[in-house]
Amino acid sequence: MRRFLALLLSLLAAGALHAAPKTVLVLGDSLSAAHNIAAEQGWVHLLEVRLGKMVPPWQVVNASISGETSLSGRHRLPALLATYRPRVVVLELGANDGLRGLPLAQLRDNLAAMVSAAQATGAKVLLLGIELPLNYGPQYRDGLRAVYADLARQKHAALVPFLLEGVALDPARMQDDGLHPNAAGEPAVLGNVWPALQPLLR
Repeated sequence: MRRFLALLLSLLAAGALHAAPKTVLVLGDSLSAAHNIAAEQGWVHLLEVRLGKMVPPWQVVNASISGETSLSGRHRLPALLATYRPRVVVLELGANDGLRGLPLAQLRDNLAAMVSAAQATGAKVLLLGIELPLNYGPQYRDGLRAVYADLARQKHAALVPFLLEGVALDPARMQDDGLHPNAAGEPAVLGNVWPALQPLLR
């Protein structure tokens, strides 16, 4: 009887572990932190709802903070990887670096370190690129765009070239600051992310 109970408990424990949801970690800035809108209206929460309906379900950990730079994200990532052991890491960082005009080499080094750290744990990585306003000039804007494209190619990471494609220039989908989507724009942001993210969930 004891052997039977021990076997039953071990099977139940194994089943519980197998049923534990896999995790997608999102590390980003205000574009992923539902800036000035309800958290449940943000694209990350909408993603969480979608993934929660999958069989087996996935869970989403949103570690995004408004104002986050690539450097501060780089500092926070190791603890997040150790705590949540994500299968997929979504990196949405660089907008604040760009808006502050920080050196692109610094951004590239920080993003490269984060991609490598995530991949070293066995996680798949999705980079979410961003575009800057025209007044930043073509050299800086093109350089920023190249950072994401080059890293994705060199590190074999998935890429969304521009997170706000089809949203940023639509006043009906943007807040008055012209930088952040409103609640009406967030589903379209998820629509940009999903085609690149879905293959990583297989």
